[in-house]
Amino acid sequence: MYLCLNVLIWLAILISVFWTLVAVFFRKEIGAIFESDPAARSYLEVLLTYSGLHALVFHGISKAALKMHIPFLPRLISQIGRFFTGIEIHPGAQIGNGLFIDHGMGVVIGETTIIGDNVTIYQGVTLGGTGKEKGKRHPTIGNNVVIGAGAKLLGNITIGDSSYIGANAVVIKDVPANSTVVGVPGRITRQDGKKIDIGLDHIHVLDPILQDLEELKKRIDSLEK
Repeated sequence: MYLCLNVLIWLAILISVFWTLVAVFFRKEIGAIFESDPAARSYLEVLLTYSGLHALVFHGISKAALKMHIPFLPRLISQIGRFFTGIEIHPGAQIGNGLFIDHGMGVVIGETTIIGDNVTIYQGVTLGGTGKEKGKRHPTIGNNVVIGAGAKLLGNITIGDSSYIGANAVVIKDVPANSTVVGVPGRITRQDGKKIDIGLDHIHVLDPILQDLEELKKRIDSLEK
């Protein structure tokens, strides 16, 4: 009985230390959650229930194992992380500060992906490759980028700072900074060269093709009159 009590006490201490370290080392990611998600109500809730944060913790551990050149273990840790969170992040991926993976189920981040600071990724996003080529074969994401649900970014492409990738867009070409991309394949529309700050509003994103069609319709209506 005494032995079991001691084990439980030490287990509680280890768990407390672990979550304290998570809170310290992932404070920017936790801050991004509170800034971006109105559903985040308490620090404890974020620590214990946000799968996007948990996926980043698994990635941090697998990344450390990879840097120590431990064979097999990094991939094993990443796969365990995928099992528990539904989010697959390759140990080789480079991730900046303040990444927020909202919900996250089905998110895949490939080996040579590079993600900048303060990026937001929604569920079902793929940052993948396009073939069996070696070397850099996954996207590079700039700072302050938002990637909508279900978007697919494929190949060694660069997404410029402060850009927004619309939900379900398929992007296979470079995107300049301060741009919105929508559709399949992805089409670029500038928004006055300003930083895009849409928050959680994925509905009111302009489609350049739809805009052109509306302008054409107005022109036809005007000529008919």
